[in-house]
Amino acid sequence: MDNKILYGPSYSLLVVTLQQGEAVLATSGTMVSMSPTVEMDTAAQGGLLQGLKRSVLGGESFFINTFTATGGQGEVTLAPVLPGDMMHVPMTGGAMYVQSGSYIAGTAGVGVDTSWAGARGFFSGEGLFLLKCSGQGDLFVSAYGAIHEVDLQAGQEYVVDTGHVVAFEETMTWSVKTVGGLKSTLFSGEGLVCDFVGPGRLYLQTRSIDAFLRFLVPKLPKQQ
Repeated sequence: MDNKILYGPSYSLLVVTLQQGEAVLATSGTMVSMSPTVEMDTAAQGGLLQGLKRSVLGGESFFINTFTATGGQGEVTLAPVLPGDMMHVPMTGGAMYVQSGSYIAGTAGVGVDTSWAGARGFFSGEGLFLLKCSGQGDLFVSAYGAIHEVDLQAGQEYVVDTGHVVAFEETMTWSVKTVGGLKSTLFSGEGLVCDFVGPGRLYLQTRSIDAFLRFLVPKLPKQQ
């Protein structure tokens, strides 16, 4: 399987080239186009209960589409809902935590599950669950805006606004806290932040959906 990402970082398009018998799994609603040699099958990944768990608890689509090249070499193109970049993450046996909405696709060797985030996830505004992607294969994630990578050494600390987190490696520890005192939390526009401690790699998005909505909603026409 070959892949390339075009038109980033603003309007990324993932182009996947499949050889006979190869397949890629993508979240519902991300397909842009495909060759006639490719067949699509829709099902709940991991079965009914696993699909419900991802949908209800992880904020992801209940269904996963599997694209398989059945008539020779074929092509599938995928894109996220929001404008922004996409990234290919080669998985070699570890795990990556991905925020809800950023998962785009993966190969069959990459399992997707939800991971309990406890109160940290609830207060961070990212939901009670994160997606846990693990195994071996290719993982593709998206961002709102460009993707910025941060490598942390063992014990190194880094603070990130919760709305800018895309994904991070399982080797890192993290917690949610306020930025500054009560006054800063209420009036700085930053709210809560994630405090990450290395070692590991962290992926950030340069734009925040929540911040954009806070800007946009007051400007929308109000019903009379």
